[in-house]
Amino acid sequence: MPVEIGVQPFRQRFPWIGGDLQTLRDVIVGGSEPVPAAHTEAQRFEMPDGTGDTLTGVLDRPARPVDGLPLVVLIHGLTGSAESTYVRRSARSFLEAGFVTLRLNLRGAGTSRPLCRQQYHSGRSADLAAVIDRLQGPDGIAAEGVTLVGWSLGANMLLKAVAEFGAGKRVRGAVAISAPIDLAATARHFTARRNTVYHRHLLAAMRAEMAAVPGGLAQSDRARLAAVRSVIAFDDAFTAPRNGFADAADYYARNSASGFLARIAVPTRVIHALDDPWIPPEMYRAVDWERCPAVHATLTRHGGHVGFHGQQGVWSDAEAVRFLAGL
Repeated sequence: MPVEIGVQPFRQRFPWIGGDLQTLRDVIVGGSEPVPAAHTEAQRFEMPDGTGDTLTGVLDRPARPVDGLPLVVLIHGLTGSAESTYVRRSARSFLEAGFVTLRLNLRGAGTSRPLCRQQYHSGRSADLAAVIDRLQGPDGIAAEGVTLVGWSLGANMLLKAVAEFGAGKRVRGAVAISAPIDLAATARHFTARRNTVYHRHLLAAMRAEMAAVPGGLAQSDRARLAAVRSVIAFDDAFTAPRNGFADAADYYARNSASGFLARIAVPTRVIHALDDPWIPPEMYRAVDWERCPAVHATLTRHGGHVGFHGQQGVWSDAEAVRFLAGL
């Protein structure tokens, strides 16, 4: 396994001990993370696929920008948005280090929901390609290049994206945190009894996102949505057929990042905790990391899912800043 020299070991911060408390810390504590931007502006990215859908984002500029640093695009996870606590907190870390950040709402998420008939999914990397093209185009705002940071679903999408076109679109680097790199195994793991509360919460949020489609759902779709009892059933009934996949199994097989890791050719950091209650550790142990020379994998014993609440704040944020600044 490639090991990056100089990585500091992650140490949990009391009382957030164990994968579940690391995962739930932000829900328990509550509150909104401040984003100390000197200037903030809304962004829109019309999708070139003929759907008429438009993604939105929030561009944050630091009070003390550092010359030469690339733009950082922050990509949320399932049922998240540009305003998710972990996205806002990461933006703060990057802004304090002098980076300009773009907090992106994926298709149908956050403020893009009323502007999109379709919905994001784990493998919709073409949307990221369209955003990067705009950012680096003649009227773009990424003069020093683009880097990507993603969490959970957004991290899986990121890894697929950098494998497909990262080098061709001059992506300078990427960081994936808590990526479900085997989508089928992750979906099955959610149905385990120990994850009942997580599963119910996530499925309710997924239903709410789908029900909020502009113009509302047809009566038949509303009935199907009400009948869904698992994430797998949701993907079978909605995600797969609406995106050209035969069923949930086909969707998972064609979009899991584990099948793309060896093709990544830009510097990429993968951060994952082996006590993540949402993602089985076996999928990370099964990867032949020696066949992924551009990927620097850090697997920690603790950290939960999108947690990593350590002695000096969120360790994964600090590591993402350090990695991308070092490029």
